[in-house]
Amino acid sequence: MKNAEFVTFGGSGLDRAAHIRGDDDALAGLVADPNAKCLLIWRGKPLVEGEASDRLGLIPVTHALVENGPGGVADGLIFLGLSDGVPVFAADISNWEPDGQDLSEVGGFVDGSEQQHPDLPDRFVFAELRRIMTWLSPRDAELAATAKAVIGWHETHKFCARCGAASAMTQAGWQRSCPTCSGQHFPRTDPVVIMLITHGDSVLMGRSPGWPEGMYSLLAGFVDPGETLEAAVRREVFEEAGVPVGAVTYLSSQPWPFPASLMFGCAGQALSRDISIDPVEIEDAMWVSKSEMMQAFAGEHPVLKPARKGAIAHFLLQNWLADTLD
Repeated sequence: MKNAEFVTFGGSGLDRAAHIRGDDDALAGLVADPNAKCLLIWRGKPLVEGEASDRLGLIPVTHALVENGPGGVADGLIFLGLSDGVPVFAADISNWEPDGQDLSEVGGFVDGSEQQHPDLPDRFVFAELRRIMTWLSPRDAELAATAKAVIGWHETHKFCARCGAASAMTQAGWQRSCPTCSGQHFPRTDPVVIMLITHGDSVLMGRSPGWPEGMYSLLAGFVDPGETLEAAVRREVFEEAGVPVGAVTYLSSQPWPFPASLMFGCAGQALSRDISIDPVEIEDAMWVSKSEMMQAFAGEHPVLKPARKGAIAHFLLQNWLADTLD
């Protein structure tokens, strides 16, 4: 697919400089670089700045929130890479408790809230990445996605999976090591297939319980161990919608840090239009013609709302409508 890497969170050419992660002296030199920056993450929300919240709020590594933050932030820096030669790190300050701010939306499916730290200028706020992801530059989006995913992994993998002892962050945040059994653990990425299943000029769409009214998207599901992408596509579509699928081809991929997936966009040819949904898996499924989808993208469909902009489902549907999948 010619447009494969134009998907949100797609590769921006960030130099991750993975060879430096285990070099303590080199890392110390990067931290001491006067140009070194840090991206703060609070409860999964990256720091952004500007009136439109359209760029990351990268602050100097020497800022007090980095050096003396709650939870020993200075010892928990994650090296994201070199952005045009500038060292960029990430740090989690989720232990900060906003004073007098409404937190009722935080963590919800639609989180429009913003949190402002008193030690930062007013133009800096923490914002939900799903909401702002299409506003960011490709480089900022890749940095934010990487930071959110790795920090989220550390939050849920503090103990060794082999012996249960507390593990420690190593390799500049890209590994956890167990001092008890010497086990080594690495950030996980869960493979997910998301399917553009077509029959003639129609595409198969489904919705999950709890989604906003009218919101439909492409079917998706996790890849089983020992399973190919093609087999996963056929299994998931049949399990969720009862639709048999024939030929399957790969289209594009997208890192999806909610919490830590890699979405494999695939196209599949349905062998039948008959739908029989599994209500445990999805709430509804239907065939949508190209003309109806064009209405939905234009905001003119009476019922259907398109997939969230920035998600690979939206990207694939947009290219399907434009006949640019090849």
